[in-house]
Amino acid sequence: MSDNVQDEIKNIVDQNDVVLFMKGTKNQPQCGFSNAVVNTLSFINVNYKDVNILESDELRQGIKDFTNWPTIPQLYIKGEFIGGCDIILDMHKTGELTEILKSKNIPVS
Repeated sequence: MSDNVQDEIKNIVDQNDVVLFMKGTKNQPQCGFSNAVVNTLSFINVNYKDVNILESDELRQGIKDFTNWPTIPQLYIKGEFIGGCDIILDMHKTGELTEILKSKNIPVS
């Protein structure tokens, strides 16, 4: 695992308010968990960057090492790791996800 990939991940997380590391893209999710998070983010109409971890084995392992979190997708808001699919869906159901976004001045509707 090169430091380069860790730097690349950190730059992506730092430069985008909301980032989803996922299998596939927001237009074409490649797994059910990624699709569920894409649908949730689309539902609350938040703008986010999608990063397809299937494009590189180094990136795929790198994001797991970056957060010490074993699963994909992974959602970041303003540089903070929020969680994976189950956590995001639970937070959406309780309204917590929208609250976090609003508290960080990220537009949602």
